[in-house]
Amino acid sequence: MSDDAEEDEEESPAVELGERTPVEGAPLARVASRLEWPIQKSEVVRKEGDVAIRTPDGPQELSDVLDDVETTYFSRRQEFVDDVEGVVGTGPVQTS
Repeated sequence: MSDDAEEDEEESPAVELGERTPVEGAPLARVASRLEWPIQKSEVVRKEGDVAIRTPDGPQELSDVLDDVETTYFSRRQEFVDDVEGVVGTGPVQTS
């Protein structure tokens, strides 16, 4: 392969990407990864409650979502994710 062909491959992306559409809020998985398990709901609110998470209905503050979660102690990360998704739902998130 010639040097010119190698340069062309390095400069162009392997897959053409569309326009960047900003999405407000943090992914729930990112928020959950910053916490240590097990954890009390009140501790989640203290540490991450002011974070807006991405939901199908647009960004929502985590503390507001947790107000609708009955669980007070999350023994595992997946339990937290399941409970939050039970309130906000799953699916595509709104873009700006």
